[in-house]
Amino acid sequence: MRIAIVNDILSSIESLRRGVHATGVHQVAWVAHNGEEAVRRCAEDKPDLILMGLLMPVMDGAEATRRIMAKTPCPILIVTTSIDNQAAGVFEAMGAGALDAVNTPVLYPQAEIYACESCETFQAKLKTIERLTRSVAPAQSSCLKLPSDAGLQGTRRLVVIGSSTGGPQALAQILSHLPADYPAPVIIVQHVDAQFAGELSSWLDKQSPLNVRLAKEGDCPEVGTVLLAGTNNHLVMHANQYLGYTHFPSELAYRPSVDVFFDSVAKHWKGRLVAALLTGMGRDGARGLLRLRERGAHTIAEDEASCIVYGMPKAAADLKAAVSILPIDSIAPALIKYCKDIADINHGAKDVRIHAL
Repeated sequence: MRIAIVNDILSSIESLRRGVHATGVHQVAWVAHNGEEAVRRCAEDKPDLILMGLLMPVMDGAEATRRIMAKTPCPILIVTTSIDNQAAGVFEAMGAGALDAVNTPVLYPQAEIYACESCETFQAKLKTIERLTRSVAPAQSSCLKLPSDAGLQGTRRLVVIGSSTGGPQALAQILSHLPADYPAPVIIVQHVDAQFAGELSSWLDKQSPLNVRLAKEGDCPEVGTVLLAGTNNHLVMHANQYLGYTHFPSELAYRPSVDVFFDSVAKHWKGRLVAALLTGMGRDGARGLLRLRERGAHTIAEDEASCIVYGMPKAAADLKAAVSILPIDSIAPALIKYCKDIADINHGAKDVRIHAL
């Protein structure tokens, strides 16, 4: 890949430059020292990937990400020296379209060759992004057709959501509009590195009347609580409907994978279900959403106009996996209406039973 570096700190630029060269397969396309310069350079010479700093003079990384994604969109990886202190900026940039974030590799001063505290993580990110951005395989369903009576049954409700590029802001938009007494548990798989997951859950918790926290091994869906996948392994639902994490399948580029989680929910959840697939690059979640629809779930895909990147929802639409295709500001009302409709159905069933008695 041709990779651009945007940073105002010379030592960080050198670390990133050497990190790119050390892969042996990537090259530095150009270097910009602030966000405004990056927007201009990207319009002149669009690279395969931008390594974007956050705190820079003239224009910061979040605003530069927003302008690049609006004018000359390309993959952007946020690179920061302090995840804990810059979490809000990281999520703002991811909401504007950045794929992910990683710590700046720190060079050992005495090293004559490239060696650093976080170079393995950094180079793994580059490899993952290359796999994602160069994947051109058509979306295909490998789902088995289920018998017509295999739909989801019962009165218990669950909401599951998958998201990627632009997801933090989209999730905040939805969760901020769900009421504190929302009667269904919510479980989310957002493509984000585990080192950012805790900060993301805390940030979303501040946006929502509901309690948002990371999903732990052994958790079960709980009304009033939003559980967020919190490791670089795949979140799954087990047969007893408790949650857990698994390393397998190990070959997937996305970790955690929306498809893996949706597949496990389709297999094990016994109640009513609504699933939403939001903005994101690639196809993860489309096949899983189709399987959920085949099981009788109400499925939603975000529409193209409101997506930062119309990849995952488009793949779902191409597979006809979504019952509804909605703009982001209509998804929370749809989730509220869905639960109200189920409550009305349940109330009607009780009335029928009482009348029969």
